[in-house]
Amino acid sequence: MTILTLKDVGVTLGAPLFSNLSLTLNQGDRLGLVAANGRGKSTLLRIIAGEAEPTAGDVTRARGLCIGHLAQDIPEKLLSSPFHAAVVDALPPDQAENESWRVDIVLDDLAVPIDLRDRPLAALSGGWRRMAMLARVWVTEPDCLLLDEPTNHLDLERIAGLEAFLTGLPRNFPLIVASHDRAFLDRVTNRTLFLRPEASRDFALSYSAARAALDEADAADARRFGNEMQKAGGLRRQAAKLKNIGINSGSDLLNTKTKQLSERAERIEAAARPAHREGSAGDIRLDAARSHARALVTLEDAAVTAPDGRLLYRTGAKWIVPGDRVVLLGANGAGKSQALALISSAISAGGVEGVRISASVVPGICDQGLEGLNGAETPFDLIAGNYGQSDQTVRGLLAGAGIVIAAQDRPASKLSGGQRARLAMLILRLIRPNLYLLDEPTNHLDIEGQEALERELKAEDVSALIVSHDRAFVRATGTRFWRIHRGRLDEVDDPETFFAEMEAGTSG
Repeated sequence: MTILTLKDVGVTLGAPLFSNLSLTLNQGDRLGLVAANGRGKSTLLRIIAGEAEPTAGDVTRARGLCIGHLAQDIPEKLLSSPFHAAVVDALPPDQAENESWRVDIVLDDLAVPIDLRDRPLAALSGGWRRMAMLARVWVTEPDCLLLDEPTNHLDLERIAGLEAFLTGLPRNFPLIVASHDRAFLDRVTNRTLFLRPEASRDFALSYSAARAALDEADAADARRFGNEMQKAGGLRRQAAKLKNIGINSGSDLLNTKTKQLSERAERIEAAARPAHREGSAGDIRLDAARSHARALVTLEDAAVTAPDGRLLYRTGAKWIVPGDRVVLLGANGAGKSQALALISSAISAGGVEGVRISASVVPGICDQGLEGLNGAETPFDLIAGNYGQSDQTVRGLLAGAGIVIAAQDRPASKLSGGQRARLAMLILRLIRPNLYLLDEPTNHLDIEGQEALERELKAEDVSALIVSHDRAFVRATGTRFWRIHRGRLDEVDDPETFFAEMEAGTSG
């Protein structure tokens, strides 16, 4: 049964975000929506939800269809509300007064701990705030879910819980998920729409298989376009020869034939469409300096502690040598970010108890909150004021990172999450580190940006200590894996056992 139909839908904001989009959503469809940052995913979801109007085209919804839309932003007015009350607030007044038990059922379904339910949202992590917004949507008993970046701010355990919740829904329950989390899309979707300014493509496959099919289709389009251009070129060469002969001979027949060949070439060129090339939201490049040290970092049973001083675990004897890309694995709160902070402190101090740093280390540090980019300094000032580049070079570097001229002189705190992430990567490149300390580096990056960062990290001689909840990113970039488990830091062969335990809820 079809519940939603889009016909020739398009949105133009200066330039087309997407156009001529026709799509049907049937019961049981789990559609992944994929596009680069700023390319219209959130806009399309708002249009489907009836919260915005398209520039062109029509949207038809099944009679009485109730759509639940999980947007990215949290209404500021809800931050002071306790978790439970914020969800009750989503119910109609009569249900809120007489049927608040619905909220308890939803919070149980989403595995929200009892002790969190009376805490204000402002006092909770970004992940639990995200779950509160999902609970507000689910308590309204929608017929269809629209989820805009649902894994933002979630740790692996919560992502696994969300996957279990979505895959446990009735098989005929439809949803649309806009996400940059490739592993998540593979787990919860059975269709994929690649949203493009023209000729968006829809495959009845989850993300990884759909991406392979998309690459094949784009390659076929490129070959077809090349063949058509070659044919048109041949016709134009024939026309040029006949034109010269016709001029010399004065033959009207040859002149007519020349015109016909030229017109055929024009028709072929007008009908041919070049293969799609994803316009980059900005390059991500890293530039590592070389180090000849045998070990960049040496851990000698260092103590990793919580902010309140509690011992979380000891590291044992560990080394990071040039070319290592070490991924720290551990449950939320296990002390992954604290390990990065300990090594960062050791670099600043020239060493701390249990941590030795090579004198050749040049660090590149990216924290998950991008705290250094939250102030009033502009992107232009951050680059020009610290790295000695000429004004023209700075403008070019920023533009190459996806920060347009108009945004280069605004406070960095006003940039989008994706722009700030790319600015952070640009700053790292200019530092030319030989050891990267990366805490959730794919936060805010679209799939294109994630893949670009993966390519750069896999370049020769790049060394890194990485914390990430992005399973696809971890699998693509890690060469060594350290797991925090039961008060120890152990080296493991791969991350798969840890991922499986997180998904099963047995990571203890």
